[in-house]
Amino acid sequence: MANTNDPTNTWRIFQDEFRDILGQEPSLQLLLQIDEFPFAHEAGVFLPETNELFVTSNQFKDHAGEKTVQISKISLGDDAGPVKLEKIVCDLIHMANGGVNYQDGILVCAQGSATRPSGLFKLQTTYPYESGPVITSYMGRPFNAVNDVVVHRDGSIWFTDPSYGHDQGYRPKPSLPNAVYRYDPATESIRAVADGLGRPNGICFSPDYSTIYITDTDQVRGQSVDYGRAASIYAFDVIQRHGQRFLANRRLFALADTGIPDGIKCDTRGNVYSGCGDGINVWSPGGVLLGKIVIPGGVANFCFGPEGQLFALNEHRLWRVQLDRCVRGALLDGQT
Repeated sequence: MANTNDPTNTWRIFQDEFRDILGQEPSLQLLLQIDEFPFAHEAGVFLPETNELFVTSNQFKDHAGEKTVQISKISLGDDAGPVKLEKIVCDLIHMANGGVNYQDGILVCAQGSATRPSGLFKLQTTYPYESGPVITSYMGRPFNAVNDVVVHRDGSIWFTDPSYGHDQGYRPKPSLPNAVYRYDPATESIRAVADGLGRPNGICFSPDYSTIYITDTDQVRGQSVDYGRAASIYAFDVIQRHGQRFLANRRLFALADTGIPDGIKCDTRGNVYSGCGDGINVWSPGGVLLGKIVIPGGVANFCFGPEGQLFALNEHRLWRVQLDRCVRGALLDGQT
């Protein structure tokens, strides 16, 4: 395992508050490298009970020459044991992407294919890794390519649905706009809660669930890049009207200066972290860029682990970032 501690290369400090996040001895440690395929791209779902991590790969061609995405479970081990990767076979979930802890398993976003549906699927985290659909359409109209997902404390599921599947040539022409949805498993009601975004992507709540953050990665469509389009994070207030939750007061929270802001998470202090083209960028709740964890090649997604750890997904590499041990991910608060 390689260890990188050079502060001039890895830790870019813009505001003093970032020093409190880094702590006295921040470190960046390479846990796993696999050159065969880009195993560490999206999801990043940490299981505190077993010290395991579920990840989804970037697209690559299988032995038949077809585009595919691999779901993997990584046993993080300890000082005495190695990090191990297990490939998960799950035929129901095609072109997997984002994920989140959910009940006794995880929710996985399936982007779908020309013949298989896009939607949300529940996946068990132990062999034989049984899975089943949670929702695969909006009132009978197929989703575009469900990308990322988060669960509200009331049990509702919020997720983004950009048209990247069609952009990249493996999904039919969209029959829905690029949008964000709220699904209530208790009542089986599905509502569109936000539209007007170019390519809604990452999604997370603030620690008190009063704000939702959504990344818009419209700058990248398929193989084309247009710097005149959004590479932004938007914030919305989560309000209640007539017994239902709505999103209000959309505002630009941040503009990524390098690449696009993809996966997004909050810590328990309300700071906002996003995987960008140069690593993980960190903003205050007020939208001030506090600092960057620079990882060459960038980070699509990441997740918090115990005691100030972050697991950064860097395509062919998985990194462990050690921050101040008091730093905690909002999603894991109360679990680790």
